[in-house]
This record gives sequence, C-alpha cells and structure tokens, in this order.
Amino acid sequence: MAAISSIGTASYWGERRSRVPDAKLATGISKVAAVGWSNFLRFLWPPEIAGRYVGQRIASGSKRKGSAVHHRFCIQMSLVDDRVFHQNAAEKSAVLAYDLVQGSLVRWNSVADKSVPDPPTAVFIHGILGGRKNWGSFARRLSQEFPMWQFLLVDLRCHGDSASLKKLDPHSVASAARDVLQLVRQLRITPRVLVGHSFGGKVALSMVEQAAKPLARPVRVWVLDATPGKVRPGGDGEDHPGELIAFLQRLPRKVSSKQEVVSAIVQEGFSKDVAQWVVTNLRPIENSNSRPVAFSWVFDLNGIADMYKSYETTNIWGIVENVPRGVHMNFLKAERSLHRWALEDLQRIHAAEELASEEGAGVQMHVLEDAGHWVHADNPDGLFKILSKSFKCTVAAKKVLNGLRSQ
Repeated sequence: MAAISSIGTASYWGERRSRVPDAKLATGISKVAAVGWSNFLRFLWPPEIAGRYVGQRIASGSKRKGSAVHHRFCIQMSLVDDRVFHQNAAEKSAVLAYDLVQGSLVRWNSVADKSVPDPPTAVFIHGILGGRKNWGSFARRLSQEFPMWQFLLVDLRCHGDSASLKKLDPHSVASAARDVLQLVRQLRITPRVLVGHSFGGKVALSMVEQAAKPLARPVRVWVLDATPGKVRPGGDGEDHPGELIAFLQRLPRKVSSKQEVVSAIVQEGFSKDVAQWVVTNLRPIENSNSRPVAFSWVFDLNGIADMYKSYETTNIWGIVENVPRGVHMNFLKAERSLHRWALEDLQRIHAAEELASEEGAGVQMHVLEDAGHWVHADNPDGLFKILSKSFKCTVAAKKVLNGLRSQ
C-alpha cells in the first residue's frame, strides 16, 4: 500500500510547515520480531491480556500480511518505521478527518481489535487556518523516538478535509472541543496527552473543562503559545489573523491562479510570506484531462471567522485555576512572541502552579527559546525536547525496547 503523504496545508497562525524530515516508509514485514514483542507487552499490560493479545497477533499475521482494508479506514500494516491510519470526512457518520500515526511497537488499532487496552495516545490540535498535516512530520519524529505511542492528528471543523462536514451548532472553541471528544469516543481511545497550538490550545483546555471521560488520569495538556483568556492582536509588522480572514472572505471562492491571490494579498498590505502561505490552502479544480483549470479554498472561511471570534472572547481561566485532580497543564511561551503574553497572564499561571500542587494536580510554565509564535517551525528541536518529557517510558520498558532494536 502506498504511503500517505505527511505534509499538506500549512498554517501561518496555527503552525507553519515543520522542517523535520519525514520518516522513511517502506513496504515489507516490520523489523520488530514477534518473539520479542511479548516481553515488551508485559511491561505495559497485565500478563493475561498481553498473552492473549500476542496470540491473536501471531494468528492474524499468519493469515494476512502487508495491508488490511476496512470500509472506513485506510490501514497501513507493513510500514517499517510507523503506520498511518487515515480517514477523510467523506462519510456522513464521520466526526472529523484525522490521521493516526502509530509507532513501530504499536500492535493495536480500534478497527482490528477492541478487546485489549489501547496504547498511549497523544492528540495534536492545530491552530486557526491550519490542518492536521501541519503536525505530520513532527508526529512521525515522535513515533520513531517513542514507538509504543500513537499520535492522533485532527482537522478541526471548517478546516481541511473536515470543512465538508455540516455542523449545526455554532462554530466556537467549545464546539471544536466537543468534536474532538466525540472523535476519541468513536475511536475508543483514551488520550494521555493533549497538545494544542494557538487556537488549538484553547480547544485542549476546553476538552478538559467539558469532560472527565474519555480523558485519562493522569493526562498532560500542552498549550503552545496561547493564554486561557484574552487574545492580544499583534503590532505593526506582526500577525493580524482576524483581518486576514476578513479579507479572504471577500475574495472569490474560485480563482484562476495562485499568483493572482498572492498579488491581491500583498496589495492589501500583508507580507509576501503571508500571501505565499495562504495560497497553500488552495486546492486545484481539474478538468477531464486532469489539468487544473481553477483553484478553490480547502476551508470554510465563514465558519473559521466565527471560530476566531470565539477564540478572542473565550475565557477558560476557571479550569486553569481549579485544575481537576490528575490533570497536569503545561503552558509554553515562545520567547519572541511578546504581544501574546501580559504580566497578568504570567502571574496568574504562576499562582495556579502553587494552588494545583496542593490539590494533586499540576500547572507549569515553559519558555521555548529562539522561537516566535510558530513554535514547531521556528525551533522544532527545542519543542521536541520539551514535549518529549510527556512520552518517556519506564526504565524497564526502555531496556526491552533497546533489546528489540538490537535484534
């Protein structure tokens, strides 16, 4: 089965394209030997479950090799470094479009087997005007370093392949969070880590605010360069996503060329970098000869405008200052992202740190050096190092993992 591409639409006010090299994908049988897998499972699951699970995997592996297909999923079973479970939002029953990136030691998925515990899962949530592909390379890098984990990348409502889904409720931070919660319920997975950038950071906080389940305890929440409350616009020469969204709404839904859009955006006063990023959100409309005759937007701009207004007005300080037991919230401030953070924000987060420690929860502040708002594009190595703390496995599991890699 052909490998699924890892990078698509980029986001200037969510995430720009990361420069992390994609994982090498290849067909064939996984390099991880089945004989070593049973030992590894003993460190993760109870013996009776692990033994039953290994037996099922060996039995199923003898009947089919390579790839398996399900009517709602495209499943890659034979990738050496990682696997991608992929769903667009073509079906009416779909909640959101998503990719599920699995490390090489993950031997479970919600389609093949619902009888065993799910592997540890992290959910990555993009920012406004972004998409799940923004996190593709970063997730693959994590899956190589932490191969027992899986990483769920979503297209939020009105964005990417989820834009075609008709939602009846208002487009807001809260409704976007409900979508993601509904998706993880549908997939029968229990996230242990939530990572949200900018708008996605508030979505992650809203997920914690709305539901005790299906979130695990303990669960770690990462809010990347966003505050729980007021959104402060940029100054001269900085980003103004609200103004950009309003301008894009005035453009035709179909345009004849990307250069035409670039010229219009630059003429409006936005930078050429912004203009060139925006046109990556144009999808070609092809004729019968498979040649592009025009371009259309991959997102619902009217819905996104409502979502951004909600982002500006939504206040979720309450969940930060009264963190549920078993939840650990991490706020990451980009060193060069000055206008987003006021002294009041930092003081409230530090006060929440002290209160949470007394209540069996946690709040912590981090600073990513040498980075502006687009943290995983500006300093992907630094971000990887900070986030990796949430995916560390036990010492015993590391020993088994090293043994498997040496085989």
